[in-house]
Amino acid sequence: MVELQTRQMNSIFHALGDATRRQMIRDLADGERSVSELAEPFSISLAAASKHIKVLENAGLIRREVRGRTHMCWLEPGPLASVHEWLGFYERFWTERLDVLERLLSEEDASKTVLRKAGRKSGKGHKR
Repeated sequence: MVELQTRQMNSIFHALGDATRRQMIRDLADGERSVSELAEPFSISLAAASKHIKVLENAGLIRREVRGRTHMCWLEPGPLASVHEWLGFYERFWTERLDVLERLLSEEDASKTVLRKAGRKSGKGHKR
């Protein structure tokens, strides 16, 4: 089971590692598109677009259906949800650490403020 999940995650991250494919995913989030429509913003051939689409299909990120002579594609959100869940762990990891850093910096700022005020009251800290 873990090996299957690892293979699938690797496939998804590989697919998302290309800017053209990420844009295709964004476009498909607005609704189904033909291969021609997906290729158009990039000025790439239909063959090149089909290769990108095949990578997205193999990762399970999109589905393709042939309607007559037109290949229509649509987004499959499940794998993206899995990636989001996986990334969520690291989001929590960094959020906790950044919260600790913020607290430490606030404490340090508060300590400096107390020391400055104490220095003014005792006459220390005045430059002559």
